[in-house]
Amino acid sequence: MKIIKGCSSKSSVCTDEELKAVNAFAKAELSADDVYIFSVLLCDNEVDRDYERFSEATLRELGELFVGVTGICDHDWRSDNQVARIYRTELVTDKNRKTSLGADYVYLKGYAYMLRTEANSELIAEIDGGIKRETSVGCSIARSVCSVCGEELGSCTHVKGRTYGGKKCYAILEGAVDAYEWSFVAVPAQRGAGVIKSFVETEEGKRFAPEYERLEKAARLGEKYLDGLKAEVLRLCLVCDKSLHSALSKSVSTLDEETLLDMKSAFEEKAAELYPPVTQLPGKGEVTKFDGDEYII
Repeated sequence: MKIIKGCSSKSSVCTDEELKAVNAFAKAELSADDVYIFSVLLCDNEVDRDYERFSEATLRELGELFVGVTGICDHDWRSDNQVARIYRTELVTDKNRKTSLGADYVYLKGYAYMLRTEANSELIAEIDGGIKRETSVGCSIARSVCSVCGEELGSCTHVKGRTYGGKKCYAILEGAVDAYEWSFVAVPAQRGAGVIKSFVETEEGKRFAPEYERLEKAARLGEKYLDGLKAEVLRLCLVCDKSLHSALSKSVSTLDEETLLDMKSAFEEKAAELYPPVTQLPGKGEVTKFDGDEYII
């Protein structure tokens, strides 16, 4: 799974300690006058616009993989397009900031350097001036885990962005496989992090678009059926025992079809006992008086 996420950058001070880390990647000994360093927010643990987020463990794994990774422009994979390189990373926890899920905000910070050459002078000026601020990263992730059921997203029936029982479905990106580039971009597709090209936009994805649409329609019908089944269970619960309704309404959204059908059957049997059908005809051997008043219109 190839992931491209948005991030941002800002300039930093080149101390002796930073210069030592930079020179670990340089063939010639570089001085502070030779290099320009800046920090980059690579990715974080917030749910992005495409309803995906990196787990903290994945961010830590990416931290190791991004050390030494080259920086380019506009994701153009040409050797002459290399402009910078990450020489160290750190995982930062901001306890004063919370994510939309209420967790401490955690992000992967990368430190990059570039040479102070005439060719790079314009880019350096744009970074200092806040023009070249946003970047994006390219990496490979092993698993996309559903936040609702914990299964591999795509193998379950849940759809990113939809709500199930008050719980929003999003993908938890687990298992960093590779970090292959980060890039300056003119107009980032995401504010902080987010996939800018989905599978269905690729040539391979287009071939499966009709099948994807059919499966998505079937999934919507399945969701509608389950929602109706949950509503019927709650209705029968009110008929049989109102005191149970409050507790059941909080948990019914997490129940599967088999459990819901069992509960529906049990409630139907109880309702039949409490409210047996009433007939207008007398029983066998009984006589009823008829004067016609009941049928006056």
